[in-house]
Order: sequence, then structure tokens, then C-alpha cells
Amino acid sequence: MVGASCLLLSASPGFAQTPSFSPDKSFQGSSLDGWHTMGSAKWQAENGTIDGDGRAANAPGWLVLDHPYQDTGVYASFKCEGPCDTGILLRAVKTGNYIQGVFLSIKQNDLAAYRVTLDASGNEIERTKLRNAGGLIRFAPPLPSPAEGPEPPLRRPVVPAPAGETMPLQLPARGLKMGDWNEVEVLLDADIIRAFFNDGGAQVSTATEGMDAYGPFALYVGAGTEVHFHNIAWKDLAFKNVPVEKVSPRFHEQRLSPFYYGWSAAAADFDRDGNLDIVSGPFIYYGPDYTRYREIYPAQGYNSSTEFSSNDWVEHAYDFTGDGWPDVLTTSHAGGGLVGAVLYVNPKGESRRWKSSIVVSPINSEETILADVDGDGKPELVYMGDDYMCYAKPDPKDPTKPWIVHRISEKGPWPAHGIGAGDINGDGRVDIVGAYGWWEQPASDTGAPWKYHPEPFGRWGRTSAGGSEIGVYDVNGDGLNDVVTVMQAHGWGIDWFEQKRSADGQISFVKHVIMGKTPEESAGGVVFTEPHGSTIADVDGDGIPDFIVGKRLWSHLDDYYDPDPYGAPVLYWFRTVRDPKAPGGARFEPELIDNRSGAGSDVLAVDLNKDGAIDIVTSVRSGTYIFWGTPGKQASHK
Repeated sequence: MVGASCLLLSASPGFAQTPSFSPDKSFQGSSLDGWHTMGSAKWQAENGTIDGDGRAANAPGWLVLDHPYQDTGVYASFKCEGPCDTGILLRAVKTGNYIQGVFLSIKQNDLAAYRVTLDASGNEIERTKLRNAGGLIRFAPPLPSPAEGPEPPLRRPVVPAPAGETMPLQLPARGLKMGDWNEVEVLLDADIIRAFFNDGGAQVSTATEGMDAYGPFALYVGAGTEVHFHNIAWKDLAFKNVPVEKVSPRFHEQRLSPFYYGWSAAAADFDRDGNLDIVSGPFIYYGPDYTRYREIYPAQGYNSSTEFSSNDWVEHAYDFTGDGWPDVLTTSHAGGGLVGAVLYVNPKGESRRWKSSIVVSPINSEETILADVDGDGKPELVYMGDDYMCYAKPDPKDPTKPWIVHRISEKGPWPAHGIGAGDINGDGRVDIVGAYGWWEQPASDTGAPWKYHPEPFGRWGRTSAGGSEIGVYDVNGDGLNDVVTVMQAHGWGIDWFEQKRSADGQISFVKHVIMGKTPEESAGGVVFTEPHGSTIADVDGDGIPDFIVGKRLWSHLDDYYDPDPYGAPVLYWFRTVRDPKAPGGARFEPELIDNRSGAGSDVLAVDLNKDGAIDIVTSVRSGTYIFWGTPGKQASHK
């Protein structure tokens, strides 16, 4: 779902309807023209709702779309009356007197996919449960051998909360909500069928053992069950859209590389010639024109479709060794067996690759930031490692040796997404922010965990909670720092949290939606998924920070594991506008920077050429880009 063009389906009472894809068609009428039935169950339609009744005849039945598909996305909300026995059949192929297809069974204790065979009347003749196909793949792996053991779980176990703490975020409830509306999205692409229930409440990923079948999809109601389907929408997944490239008139684009080497970029004057240079992946691109580049470690591009960059999910630049020459620090998410943080030491102008050493391990957060946490004038690395919120700083005796790690939290279920730093309580000390709240820096470091303040600065979805870089700044101009953040790096949502103070100084936050799941609830009608990279910078030069964020294309590879994975990779900046008439005293105005790049793990916003305009650098699967800001246009809205 991208921009204001996506279809908003009508809502059933108390239930938000949100397919992740932009549908080709949806059911909104009171006629079943274009459908046919099999079996004895009764089907009827009214005002966009289809009712299936298997109770009167105590027999199952199917409502079959007349149009065939091969790769198909189907979305619906549904509600069962009494025992729930329903489902969706895809690729229903008639062969002789039989019909075969892939069936998603929807029962309270049976959310699974099967290969089924039906007779001409829709009676089930045979059913075979399909095997697990895993997650981050498009094509199912070969059949496992018995020696390989049981299939791995689809979700990483969550670490328990610290003793005595109630977490502000909870995993979605597992299974179906009986007697209430549920939502299901099923995506059959190539030889994998995936189904997602209630935005993470349950999921299915199984191998169909074939990808060439071609046939319609059908809704099912079991004997003794009544089911209501609402907001039914579907899409032919075989067709994907590439938008005509659009770049904001405030910026002009320079593509540094067309290849995928990493997710991040940083800037510093690495050769000390007075010009800022850019490091992205293994390369330094030298200013001022950024057409000359060289590698700092052996360079090898990655397959954008099937591989992750293993060296640098986030890249930082600073003179960590204190010798006057900026160094490079790369951090990688350790969940895939990666090492953590690697320091590359600047060789001081020598034309060779840079010596490296592992300085922090493990790192479990995909996002890391640099911030001067302890007030010594030098930045520290802020991250989550080994299930602790941490910051680390170089050992002054030898910065190339393991850094000094400060664990500021208890061990807890802190997610891999969402990291920020800033003075929340106004005491002059930098606090650390995550998707589950914030940690208050004490007046002196005793080594004990900082005071934890639970706040829902994220939201759980299909795969994870939390966003990317969390912004801490005074949004509405009331003198209190607020929080601006992506809610799901692999889902939807951008919110800002207005800080409130009680008479006795207690801090609380009020949430205001910037971007939700639908255009109607989103600033400027802008909606996109996978807002995995963000940063904060004063883009328009009005003295107030703005929020820059982009969609990460193929965030979990070239497959349908994530919501709308093939949507346009947009990059936006959301202007912070202080407005006493707006909820919370501020509003955010989105402006498209580009619709063919997006963001990786972060976004770099810096005045590269010192012309007074913010320039934006992003590194993604399609390469590394500079969007040059145009002087004089930054404040033209005033």
C-alpha cells in the first residue's frame, strides 16, 4: 500500500480492515454474480458481506470465483457463529471428475494448509497436510531428510520480562478470536502458501510441492458452521508495478552505485582534504563529486533477491582511535551468526585496505546509533546486545581491542528494532529509548541498571515490534522533548508521542498517529509498509527537526514474508509543523523525496557540500543514492 491511491475497504464494526497489498478487486455488493457454488451449504450476499451457512443442511459447501488465477493474494475479515470451520481454497483445478487445490483450513485448533481432492459436488475425498516451507524464501526448499530433525519455529522465542515489570507491548494473541471478527491474508506465490491472521496472531508457511496449477479461489464453510466474510479483496500477484520515477523538485539525484553492498551510509572527511566523503558498504566515495571511490575491505556485491549483506547493516564514521583521521564502524545483527561491531582503522592516506578488529559482540539489534551518552564529548555506540540495552565506548588504552560495554537495562524482551537517545526528562543527561520505553540515566554511574519507564514506542506485527532510529526532540514547542518513531519496521505505522508532565513532575506520553494503515488516518494520505530506515534532521531550515523515513524494498528478501514487499520503495520527509490547532499542538506534512530508492537500515542526512541545504544519502538493494538538497527551496513553504 503506497500513497493515497490504495483502496480502503469498508469497516465492519470495531475492526480495522487492511490488506497489505493494493487489491485488483474487492467484493462490495449484494450479488453473487461471478461466483458459483458447490455442495449443499447456503450462500448469500448483502452490502459487501458474504454469508456461508452449513447448518441448515448440516453439510459443507464452497463459493467459487469464476475467474482463475495462479499466484494469488486473498484478504478477508471473517466471523464464525458457533464452532468455526471455514477456509480458503486456491488453484482449484478440475481434472476429470475431481477438483484439486491448496486449502487453507481455518479452525480454532487447525490453522494449516492442505492439498485436497474434492468430488464434483464439493465433498472432500482426500486431504494431505503440507510441510513447513520456512520464512525468508520464495521457493520451497527440497524435502528434508529424516536426519534433519523437526522443523524450526517461525518465530524466535521472546525473552521473559524483568521481574516485577509489566511490558507495554504484548505479542498478538495466538489463534482465532472466537465469536469476533478476525482477519486473514493468504498469499500463494510460486510453490509457497503463506497465511497471516490478525496481523501476527498466527501464520502459516507451507510448500505446495508445485507451482504450475491454475484455477480460481473459493470460500469454504463446514457442516454445522455459519461464517460471515467481509472486506473480501484479491490480487493477481503475477503482476507487479514499477512507478515512473519521481524525485522531489527540492532535490536532485546522484546514484553512486547500482549494486547492493549494504544497508547504510555515513559521512566524514576520511582523506582530510576539506571535503566530506561517504562510506557505504565496503567503499568510500570521495567528495566533492563522489565519482572516485575505493574499498576499505574486500568488496563483493550481494544478490538483491536472495542474500543479505553480512558486513554492515549500519555504518558509522568517527575518529574512534583519536589520531585525527576518521575511522569506520560497521554493526551487524548477530541473529544470523554475524559478529557485531567491526572497527576499520583509517590508514592515514595510505592506499591500502583498512585494518579491522571486532570491538563489540554480540549485537542483536538491527539498528545502532552513535550518541554522546556519558557527556564526555565523544559518541558511544548504543545498541541491544545479549538481550540488554547497552552502550559501548572504545578502551582508551587501545581502541582496537574489545570496547567497554555498559549494560543499562535488565535482561529483557527488547526487540531488534528501534533505538534512540535524548534527554527525555530535561535533566541534561542523555537517556536511551527503545520500542518498549525509555531508560533514565542516573546522576552517577554505579553500574546498576538505569530506571526503566515502560512506554509503547512500538507495536508488534507479523514478525517484530519497533522501528528504526527513534527521534527525541520538542515537536510542539512546549519545552518538553517528545518521541517520534516508526512503530513496525516490518509492518506499518509512524507515531509521535507527546510528552506530558503532571503537577508533581511525573512523565507520561500521548500518542498521535502520523502514518497508520489507511490513508484516512495518515498525514497527507501517505501509507507504505516496511519503514525500516529513518533519521531526524532539519530539512527545511526552520530550526525544527523533521522526520525522514523510507520503505525498505525486499526487506526479508524477494518473497511474500512481509506486507506489500513489492510496493514502491519510497523515501519521504515529514515536515514538523507546530500548530496549536492540531492534536498535541503539531502536525506532520509528508513530502516525497523519491519513489525508486527507499531506505535500508538508516538514512544519512547531512549538508555534504556546505551550501546550507540538507542532503540525503540512502543505501539499499538497488544501490547507493545521494539526494542533493537545493539551496533556497528548503524554506519555500513558509
